[in-house]
Amino acid sequence: MSNSIKYLAKEAPRSPRIRIGGYAIIARTIDKCRAHLHSSTGEYHFDCPLDNYLFEFKGVTGDAFKAQVATGATDEELAAWLTANGSPKTPEEIAAWSDSMEAANPAKDPEKREWFQGELAKLGLDPENTTLFDWLEADDKASFAK
Repeated sequence: MSNSIKYLAKEAPRSPRIRIGGYAIIARTIDKCRAHLHSSTGEYHFDCPLDNYLFEFKGVTGDAFKAQVATGATDEELAAWLTANGSPKTPEEIAAWSDSMEAANPAKDPEKREWFQGELAKLGLDPENTTLFDWLEADDKASFAK
């Protein structure tokens, strides 16, 4: 794929559901990192808690990932770098982690429940049936519907 830069004040980063190299979250993280490197993040943040789920799973840092993005690497090259660095993971482990991230519902986590319910209330979403990814996509859509 490309290594194009999104201007995140005018368009949302890609969905966290989009998988590259089997990894959920990575496409969104790449978009935010490229925008960060070009000072065009809008209200989005690179190396945020969502990005860190990916970095922690693989045992890499946001700074190391950013250094790879800064080389101009394509999406596929970045996924290959992630696979080759940090903690070794099998394709099955990557798929299972990505599936678990896609199904994650912070309302079921006592430490995140109140925050997540507050965020969902702003969009009129049901905490019991809304995943983290559902909320991110709805929030992106609401942010650019104005």
